[in-house]
Amino acid sequence: MRMLAVKDIKRSIKNNLPFILFVVLLFSFRSSVADWYHVPTGSMEPTIQVGDRVVVDKSAYTLELPFTNTIIAQTGNIERGDIVIIDSNAANTRLIKRVIAVEGDKVKLENNVLFINGEKAALVPATDHAFSESILGHTRTIALKPLSSPLESFGMITVPENHVLAMGDNRNNSLDSRYYGFFPVKEVQGKANAVAFSLDTQHWFLPRKDRFLTALN
Repeated sequence: MRMLAVKDIKRSIKNNLPFILFVVLLFSFRSSVADWYHVPTGSMEPTIQVGDRVVVDKSAYTLELPFTNTIIAQTGNIERGDIVIIDSNAANTRLIKRVIAVEGDKVKLENNVLFINGEKAALVPATDHAFSESILGHTRTIALKPLSSPLESFGMITVPENHVLAMGDNRNNSLDSRYYGFFPVKEVQGKANAVAFSLDTQHWFLPRKDRFLTALN
């Protein structure tokens, strides 16, 4: 009886081998090369909206052995302005945030105005509660909603080695480095490059066609 069951299993594997190989390759690809991430909160608005599915380049910084955290090769460096996925131990969840500063940078925040290595961010009004923020050669749109936040200012700090300081673009409504502290580089899982597609959670999950295949800045 047992021999018969083993033969049936072997026959089933043989008959479905192409499909099994396809599934293994697909999950290997998602594990170490590229994946997508569902955005459940508004901490990155207006850049990323609730309901967006963002494409994540998991090989942007390191190439890992599939299904493990073993690094095969270093493929790039995390840069200021990158939008990254962080598998945070401190937060006990995955986060999507923007890298504000890298190791060695000196940073402070005064009433939501950034200073990095002595340079003050230029803030230009864009729309209601949205501003164009430019600093150290990078420009992005951030939200500064009139919410009372104890995290709108902090004194001068230096980013330690092998860590980054990351914040949400929705500055007054984001749990980030101001709450959890510096994030270890080893927790950064990849770089978010684009919105693959988006579903409007406030309107019966209808697709937001204007956000399909939109590059992230």
